[in-house]
Amino acid sequence: MENLSKRIAILALATVWLWGMEFAAGAPRGSSANPDISPATPAKKSTPAKSTAHKTTATHRSKRRSRSVRDPWGLSSYGDPAAEDNPAGEDPVIRQAALEALGNWNGSIVVVDPNSGRVLSMVNQKLALSSGFTPCSTFKPLVALAALREGIITPTTELYVGDRTRINVTEALAHSNNVFFHKLGEMLGFQRITAYAQEFGLGEKAGVEIPGESAGRYPSAPPKEGGVGFLAYCGTNIEVTALQMAAIISTIANGGTLYALQYPRTTEEIAAFQPVVRRRLDNLADYIPQIHDGLAGSVLYGTGRSAYDPELSIYGKTGTCSENGARLGWFASYVGEVHPQYVAVVLLRGGRMMWGPHAAEIAGRFYRGLMQKEHSTQARREVSSSIASGR
Repeated sequence: MENLSKRIAILALATVWLWGMEFAAGAPRGSSANPDISPATPAKKSTPAKSTAHKTTATHRSKRRSRSVRDPWGLSSYGDPAAEDNPAGEDPVIRQAALEALGNWNGSIVVVDPNSGRVLSMVNQKLALSSGFTPCSTFKPLVALAALREGIITPTTELYVGDRTRINVTEALAHSNNVFFHKLGEMLGFQRITAYAQEFGLGEKAGVEIPGESAGRYPSAPPKEGGVGFLAYCGTNIEVTALQMAAIISTIANGGTLYALQYPRTTEEIAAFQPVVRRRLDNLADYIPQIHDGLAGSVLYGTGRSAYDPELSIYGKTGTCSENGARLGWFASYVGEVHPQYVAVVLLRGGRMMWGPHAAEIAGRFYRGLMQKEHSTQARREVSSSIASGR
């Protein structure tokens, strides 16, 4: 009997001790009082504050290392884009608006008069001139023009792009639909796309005696992976400079005249400037209005809507892709509904945030800033004129 009493007492003490340990650990096993612990998850013993802080710090370090490992981009998105520029001969008002719009993003802005081919400003001249980059989706307007001219589609033709959806060329440009242009590429074929690309000057220098300018590159065959469809919707294996892109979008803006771009740097060169026409694409003039509609849609409701301004008529095409460990963000654009006065091409290169919609945002900022500066300059001239005339 005495042994039995001792056993009962020992068992009771053990039960109390175990209950106390469970209480110290928090809610009982199986309880859902703590939202971070499901009923199927065993309760965990509490740890001293020092240990918890150590684990939290270690977790944060682990997350930082994980983010660093997952980040594939080897080029910074930031820098001083104008550090090596020589702004001689440029329009100072336009250049200042471009500098303010681009800020410290790693990229370039090229501004051109689409009615003469004069380069008005070029921020980050080295990036704009000396290197060719994949045009990404900014190649799509050329493919659309080729398909319209060749009779592959009409402005009202709708192609199936998935999810029971059919769209026409205007919507495809506005939303930069890859499926639509992949199909156009396969229907056109490499040779026909190449013919139109060469009409727009791809593979040759866009400028006249501009030091340091690269001719870019146009491939002699479609990509081995993806074929002509990939080339059609993202410009695979094509290399285009920002200057060449400015010449292309200027041709669309002015209705079909491809000007040789000129970059006068002295007072004498500016005074002697005369436009040089490289070729007139009269065979495309009837189809360019459909491209205008698509570029307008991009800014109004599509991929370029971050450029939108209710007081400006901005037309543009975004482009986003990656190459050589860097992301590329393009926006090729012009402003003005009837007689466009300015073309602006924004090229961004780096890591995160370098994509077409961000380039569109910068272009919109440039156009707004430029209009404000021009209005201010005009107002000052009017005041000065009034003072001089004694009114």
